[in-house]
Amino acid sequence: MLSLVKLARAASKCVALDFSPTMLQVLRDTFGEEPGMTIEEHDLSRKLPALGSFDAVVSSFAIHHLTHERKRALYAEIFDLLNPCGVFLNLEHVASPNESLHERFLHAIGYTTETEDPSNKLLDFEVQLAWLREIGFVDVDCHWKWRELALLAGAKPS
Repeated sequence: MLSLVKLARAASKCVALDFSPTMLQVLRDTFGEEPGMTIEEHDLSRKLPALGSFDAVVSSFAIHHLTHERKRALYAEIFDLLNPCGVFLNLEHVASPNESLHERFLHAIGYTTETEDPSNKLLDFEVQLAWLREIGFVDVDCHWKWRELALLAGAKPS
């Protein structure tokens, strides 16, 4: 996802967070020499560090590993990091409305209930959109969804 941000806004200053040594190395190998790029080790289960303020915060398939309580707290922390009119985009793995649809999703991606990632803590997207609205985000919507994959978004008011 960071590659898409850099394609759209080549001159932007970016901060990339991850806790996985493997992913941090991929980030460093891919973006380490990019001007305006900062790569930080951070586990999202902990409060966000003082990072500054941003016009956009983008997450890709990370937040669904957090407890539901931490997800909501993180959304509030992200809101506080955004500049007025800043946007939050979260490409995420969300819960299906029922077990049958969950099993069909797993089948579509080549998994079973026995082989799915046990670290997933899936939550339906409607609850997450409601949280964003309660926190103060505006223009909250699910811009894209395919089965259990969804792009959730909101903006900080001006």
